Amino acid sequence: MKIILTHEVSGLGTAGDVVDVKDGYARNYLVPRGFAIRWTKGGEKDVEQIRRGRKLREIATIEQANEVKGQLEGVKVRLAVRAGEAGRLFGSVTQADVASAIKASGGPEVDKRRVELGSPIKTLGAHEVSVRLHADVVAKLGVEVIAA
Repeated sequence: MKIILTHEVSGLGTAGDVVDVKDGYARNYLVPRGFAIRWTKGGEKDVEQIRRGRKLREIATIEQANEVKGQLEGVKVRLAVRAGEAGRLFGSVTQADVASAIKASGGPEVDKRRVELGSPIKTLGAHEVSVRLHADVVAKLGVEVIAA
């Protein structure tokens, strides 16, 4: 099935790309979550609009990405969440939680879709998080999860 990506999807492409994926993946995951729309002849016109919007939001050059990377790696991020006695969280820390904690810690504003957790954060303590700023630049930062 041909689809047009509306958001960046790891391992698949960036917003505005027309890709061919399995029917079930598109129908059950990408389209319902708003990551993609079905490809049509009329949808080809939307591709250019999606690409223009992406260019406005994204970091254009590697120099800018390295500058933001330096700012991110200099920020100490602490995230207070509800936890039980054994240090397990009620729920888990999401990408949006990390993005808002970076902003609250005095760091630059980061899109939550660029935050990569690796595995879900479900315990207290220090965790490493990646932020994909550009195709070639990834910032690694430490997030300390503390009990609220």
